[in-house]
Amino acid sequence: MISAAFWEALAAVLCAAGLLALARGRGALRWAQWAAPSLKRDAKPPPPREREPGGKSPQWTAVAFEYPAVAPCRAALADVPPIPYRPFKWGEYFVTMGIRSMPWDEWIELDRDFAHYHRIREHRIQTRSDRLGPRPLSCAARADAVFSFDAAVELVHELAEYLSRRFPDVYRVTRCEGATDAGGWYGLPAIRDVTIAPLGKTYSLQDSNPMIVAALLVQEDLAIMIEGTDGQYYLQAGAVLIPGMWRLRDKIGMSLDDIHISGTVPQFERKLQPSMSRFFRRMPVDRPVVRTNYSFQVVAPPAAADPLDPDELAWCRTMKGDEDAAAGEPGFLRMEGAAASDLADVPPDVDPALVRLRVERQTLRRLPRTGAVVFTIRVYLTPLAQLVQEPGVPGRLASAIRSWPEDVARYKARPVFASVLGYLDEHHRRQLDWGVTTP
Repeated sequence: MISAAFWEALAAVLCAAGLLALARGRGALRWAQWAAPSLKRDAKPPPPREREPGGKSPQWTAVAFEYPAVAPCRAALADVPPIPYRPFKWGEYFVTMGIRSMPWDEWIELDRDFAHYHRIREHRIQTRSDRLGPRPLSCAARADAVFSFDAAVELVHELAEYLSRRFPDVYRVTRCEGATDAGGWYGLPAIRDVTIAPLGKTYSLQDSNPMIVAALLVQEDLAIMIEGTDGQYYLQAGAVLIPGMWRLRDKIGMSLDDIHISGTVPQFERKLQPSMSRFFRRMPVDRPVVRTNYSFQVVAPPAAADPLDPDELAWCRTMKGDEDAAAGEPGFLRMEGAAASDLADVPPDVDPALVRLRVERQTLRRLPRTGAVVFTIRVYLTPLAQLVQEPGVPGRLASAIRSWPEDVARYKARPVFASVLGYLDEHHRRQLDWGVTTP
């Protein structure tokens, strides 16, 4: 068992590194201090409604909610390939939220790459502070947003309950003995420890930093949004270990609007902002949603690649530059509106073998006890050389890239990898000649 002191040290490390942020609440990290009174079973949550935003104290009233029964997945992790999400289409490109209902069995996804992701995530937890130095992050960045500690504790317990049911051969739990209030699902005592059986690792939910444990249980990055007194939602806690192209320390404490505006998300204010704000206010606990987006990244040649993370899953250094560079320094987030000529590490004619499709599968779910909205962000990387072997994909992908409006093309860094369009066209022609696909 890993000691509580170790986790406390790692909490400070992550805040300094900008990988984890948590608005610290009432001192000791103990479930007993957080657990709400037991909620009546079988009670249904209220229907979605336009909540009155903000107020001097945007207090959330705990909702009686029981997570629907989860079908266990008994497949061995080694036999589960990554899901081949291909969220690009033929024809005109439209900027939308792109959300759809999330099946309850599919909150978290595991596959044969779990151990690889875990090694990268654990390594970044243990090493990032050495490069940054002691620069503590003010995690409680907004005084008008409620403490995120309770939400973080709720999240790690929700994850433990879900994972132990969905993947019972991977996660094993022990529960608190002699608990007077049921803190777990379906009236059971709260979970005390979680063991990831294939990795031989056990994590305490009682004495540990909840965001660190949550980050090490899954392949997803995690972000917690809390409503402020102004009715906006603020990023108040997170475990963002493999972001690729952004840094948690730059975004923590920002409102949802400011996160998107500062990130120059195309057409956000004109097409997305009103609907997104309304969606967050209305989001009920019983209607989680999922969405996917995609981008491309260029990685270093094999001889120059990081042996632990050759596909640059955690940080796209080849395109983004030094992760630790300060704003305004040379090399800082080089891809912000940059042309291909601005990227010293990316040649004008990119080798297709170095291009990766980066798909993010995001889920959004409101937690019933604290009312926080939780993002999970699962990253899937696929080499372009693999994509062109899939029937119909080269032509569809080339069409999608060409369909981007200029602002979207700039945001997705099309100038960097535009040279691969000829490569996609050639493979599309081959598939037509072979009868693999149709025009």
